[in-house]
Amino acid sequence: MGQDHRQAGAIRVEFRGVGDGEPKLLMLHNQKVIVVLPAYRAAKTVERTYHDLPLDVVDQVLLVDDAGGDDTVEISRRLGIKTILHRQNLGYGANQKTCYFEALAAGADIVVMVHPDYQYDPRLVTAMAGMVASGVYDAVLGSRIGTARKGGMPIWKYVANRALTAIENLLLGAKLTEFHSGYRAFSKKVLQELPLLANSDDFVFDNQMIAQLAAFKFKIGEISCPTNYFSEASSINFQRSVTYGLGVLRTSVEFRLWKWGLIKPAIFTADSASRLSSAEGQSRHDATVTAA
Repeated sequence: MGQDHRQAGAIRVEFRGVGDGEPKLLMLHNQKVIVVLPAYRAAKTVERTYHDLPLDVVDQVLLVDDAGGDDTVEISRRLGIKTILHRQNLGYGANQKTCYFEALAAGADIVVMVHPDYQYDPRLVTAMAGMVASGVYDAVLGSRIGTARKGGMPIWKYVANRALTAIENLLLGAKLTEFHSGYRAFSKKVLQELPLLANSDDFVFDNQMIAQLAAFKFKIGEISCPTNYFSEASSINFQRSVTYGLGVLRTSVEFRLWKWGLIKPAIFTADSASRLSSAEGQSRHDATVTAA
């Protein structure tokens, strides 16, 4: 395919095709945008997710498979996505750690996490990455609250979401509409500086990361995001949701006690050894993954 050069203000685009052999050089505001797909048994939805990504903006796509055991890896390879495979199932938080490590190693300036189960609309990547590229925000969250019920979110999840969000806003001193969305964009600086290795390998990783953003005074933006709940979309069950909710409350209380100077949780400590770029981060990564 021939090259197509387009100039639009500060946005430089050089389209070089969709394959992964030669990563495209697109550069949104001269910043490399990488989309990461934390996958677990996403074979039925990963292709649809990939094809709805704005590939005229995304420089590279990375998928990390958490040893799901289905055809996700094969489909990802066929699509030309750089694919990383965990040696064993480690959890959603561990998957994100690998995603961000790989994205930083690939030279990302902006990283957007999109769940490959198509619960979130991939077409919003452009807007979310643009909000970070502008320098106005360090992180952007896709908030489902305006469309959650219309998109099929169960009523018990919606009520729990609103209650937990209210408590978190109070304890963290924030004003977010939602803390529990898995649709997120981050600057390179965020991923380099947060002590992410100190976070859980389970679902509460998401919430700990937002608390860390608040603790380290990064600027957080939000964008309204449609959501889709259907049979193929992954969703944790009631028991796991309760465990997650308790973890959220613990994180929020720890944040408030840390702010008062009463405790020093590792997740709020600026310890370089807990960063992804540390020797520990490299060692953990090497022990965790195998190239697919």
